[in-house]
Amino acid sequence: MSMPENRAKALLPEGLRDDLPPWAEHEAHLVDCLMAIFAAHGYERVAPPLVEFEESLLAPAGAASATSMFRLLDPVSQRMMALRSDMTPQVARIAQTRLASRARPLRLSYAGHVLRVKGTQLRPARQFRQAGVELIGTDCLEADLEIIGLATEALTALGVRGLSVDLVSPTLVPAIAARLGLDREAAAAARSALDAKDVGALATFPQEARELLSALMRCAGTVAETADRLAGLPLAGEAAAIRDRYLATARAVAERAPDLMVTLDPGEIRGFEYHNGIGFALFARNVRGELGRGGRYRAKGPEGDGEPAVGFSMYLDSLIRAVPAPQAVRRLYCPFGTGPERAAHLRGEGWRTIAGLAATDDPEGEARRLGCTHILDRDTGQVRALDGQEGS
Repeated sequence: MSMPENRAKALLPEGLRDDLPPWAEHEAHLVDCLMAIFAAHGYERVAPPLVEFEESLLAPAGAASATSMFRLLDPVSQRMMALRSDMTPQVARIAQTRLASRARPLRLSYAGHVLRVKGTQLRPARQFRQAGVELIGTDCLEADLEIIGLATEALTALGVRGLSVDLVSPTLVPAIAARLGLDREAAAAARSALDAKDVGALATFPQEARELLSALMRCAGTVAETADRLAGLPLAGEAAAIRDRYLATARAVAERAPDLMVTLDPGEIRGFEYHNGIGFALFARNVRGELGRGGRYRAKGPEGDGEPAVGFSMYLDSLIRAVPAPQAVRRLYCPFGTGPERAAHLRGEGWRTIAGLAATDDPEGEARRLGCTHILDRDTGQVRALDGQEGS
């Protein structure tokens, strides 16, 4: 078979890829590190299936997530199933069913692959790993702060530099629209204008609405730059309560992590449609795309209204671009005939052993061909680097 034919057979669908050495192992190592940090904070790991009934995966996001999921018919039950595009609904289902009797607040962690119908400009991959946590059963401010603090702590521990968190309040604009008496069409137009930061799109709104929404648009920026401006907006009722909790969270995050860049974008809704409180996205300087996002929502199961929850998901395809590159691995070539006890002893010392499967007159050449950095000398029984220096 010719090389072009081989390449054609190796083609994958758009947005899917093979992860190769050393990056596949590096990504798995990052997941292990994240899960260890989550466990140290009391989060217990769950592992839901890749596929389940469609209606379970539609909660809590509902129609907002329907277009992102692949569907298939279960030949056993004759019911529609879907491949998960996000793991949060699965964790919510577990909390509401299998772990319904567990004490609250419930702390759960997870890691696994998700698959989406299409990628985005910033995240063209359609399959990638998520790793995250959910804190379920409490609506207090401290829970929001724990989640945001855990997310930033985990990223810092992995070596991410130039970290920032962008805080949003997806329920604020709908509450303001309701207070202003805007109809459904006008409210949707207001949300679109604020998402796009398009002041001109508000030109046809009544003066009070235009001035208030334009002022809200100008409240995007760092906490130090915009918090007082947002606090001064003439809001009342539910809108004022949402604004005040949002500001309390932002100021607390900035106070507890003075080296973290904390920014506000109170008019942003896109991507946070099912959140009912604080939302946030994590970024790193000079790294394309979000490292992760999270926020407050209702953890819903098959029945009932569910319960308050807050959590986040890390996106490993972005995260791997933000952390230091994997270190070179020491690979030790053990020539043909090396005893298994000797090889096992070397692995116990931390070496990765590559066994010679056949005798050769040039073991060093074979070691180099197989990508080894060291070789076990057949004459001395000692490890040495392939550049001739003694190994340790």
